Amino acid sequence: MAEPLHVAKGVTGILEVYSDRVVIKRKGMINLILHGMKGDKEILLESITSIQFKKPGTFTNGYLQFGILGGNEGTGGLFQATQDENTVVFAAAQQADFEKAKQLIDDLRAQLRRPAVSSSPASGAPVSVADEIEKLARLRDQGILTEEEFQAKKRALLSL
Repeated sequence: MAEPLHVAKGVTGILEVYSDRVVIKRKGMINLILHGMKGDKEILLESITSIQFKKPGTFTNGYLQFGILGGNEGTGGLFQATQDENTVVFAAAQQADFEKAKQLIDDLRAQLRRPAVSSSPASGAPVSVADEIEKLARLRDQGILTEEEFQAKKRALLSL
């Protein structure tokens, strides 16, 4: 497994941010009581539908909660968040690390939603993957590329 881009240590777990996923690690007695022996939770960025960031108050901790496809995250505030497997609770002293983690996750999720774009070698203007596939299809239709060559180039462009 690659090194995480960012690590934030909270009260109820450690959040590791990777380019394609987040991992919530549970360690210690408090986590054993709250979450049992479930092990690490890995959530693909493309599965995250929402992120709730609750800042710590004067007498309460904050939390970072992930909503996921098909998930049923708790909606009862901090108490329920402590028991949600998709949530990491953090103290005021840890807030900056969790704010950085949330911003990084937001940026990575935004990249996933952007269409892939490359530059045209001649003009330097952006060319979309769809435009490139269209050009390849014309070359195939003209008999310059075989079907196999077309499919291989298309898979490469789509990163499959």
